[in-house]
Amino acid sequence: MLDVSINPRLSRWCNGVSRRNFLRVGALAPLGLSLPQLMASDRGSHEARAKSVILIFLGGGLSHHDSFDMKPEAVEQIRGKYQSIATTVPGLNICELLPKTAQVMNKLTLVRSGTHENDHHETATNWVLSGRFGTPFGDHPSIGAIVAHDTGFSGAVPPYVAVPRNPSFTWELGKSVWLGGRCESFKAGNPNDANYRVRDLSSPAGLSSRSLERRKTLLAAVDQLADKVKQNDQIATYDEFSRKAAEMVLSPQAQAAFAIDREEEKTRDEYGRCEFGQSALLARRLVENGVRFVTINYGGWDHHDAIFKSLDKKLPEFDQGYSALINDLDQRGLLDDTLVLTMGEFGRTPTVNGKAGRDHWGRAGSMLWAGAGVARGHVIGATDKNGAFVTERPVRPADVAWTVYESLGIDPAKELLTPEGRPVSILAEGATVSELFA
Repeated sequence: MLDVSINPRLSRWCNGVSRRNFLRVGALAPLGLSLPQLMASDRGSHEARAKSVILIFLGGGLSHHDSFDMKPEAVEQIRGKYQSIATTVPGLNICELLPKTAQVMNKLTLVRSGTHENDHHETATNWVLSGRFGTPFGDHPSIGAIVAHDTGFSGAVPPYVAVPRNPSFTWELGKSVWLGGRCESFKAGNPNDANYRVRDLSSPAGLSSRSLERRKTLLAAVDQLADKVKQNDQIATYDEFSRKAAEMVLSPQAQAAFAIDREEEKTRDEYGRCEFGQSALLARRLVENGVRFVTINYGGWDHHDAIFKSLDKKLPEFDQGYSALINDLDQRGLLDDTLVLTMGEFGRTPTVNGKAGRDHWGRAGSMLWAGAGVARGHVIGATDKNGAFVTERPVRPADVAWTVYESLGIDPAKELLTPEGRPVSILAEGATVSELFA
């Protein structure tokens, strides 16, 4: 007789199974229900809304007070120095340094109620990038790694790309962890570099396509070795990625996806000639060519001192690149099936400190959602008069991850096996932020 959890989202034990919703398959056999039928009813259809996801990660923590949740009626030490301006959504105002974003607010939903209880960069970053709380060193695979695991390397382009690389403070964050190297992000590098070329993708100097084909053939000669060490993830990953790297070098599709220099100069100018602007443009090219998950790592938001001096530069860069991405995706029809999520690991403290900065604050923060069925021109959630605590519709890291997974048609409660053979659900808690799709 086999035990099956019919609703793994309710009243969980520590292993992800609900006490109230435990059934025995043997008891249902007389009803003519097979195990596959039970599993189908358990997981649901999880019909995908999105083909791809672009995650814009604002590492360091964007100040919501000085961007999307301004408090003009608060005292100066809370409201900051910026004025608010009207947007294309009646009654919605945002920071004056975001005039182009103000013009695309009618194409997205602003969530003002992101919240959790951690103010440590590494811990909070791994939490929001995976949907599961753990140590600063990362215990749970990132959302992008789970997507890579679910999708696989099904074409010439990798399923998961980080531009220019994974987030990091003192060490790399948001990794694949126990899923192994085959689910790790492909690091694209900085597309704003002069003569940008993707490392390991460009053909080595002096090698023809025929020579590269020979190298690919040589790789096949070591397949027997890989077969003998299937349990060794490092060797198996090396074998798999060596072959995939050769395919990417030879693939016109992969070459085209990363060839940002093929864009018109006008388009590149519209996105902004900076790392973030060109990263956003590259992200559009990547999803256009079949990449399932792109992380744009746009850090530098950790402003403990002189916050306004820094934001005077950072916010206009974000404003230009973000608005160009939303407009470009929309005009090309890609916004219909591309989910664009913008967030950091937390917000900033309500009060400006003695160094004219704001410190870490996990209790409240803002995020932007667009595309793949997300409602246009909506605002979800709210904070109190000082922007310190969420007062309406809290959205937690697990809810964010759950929503992304379901948008891609991935069951967030599905169990994966660790290398030790232990079943672990993708998420231990959470629910779709249904208001996004109202």
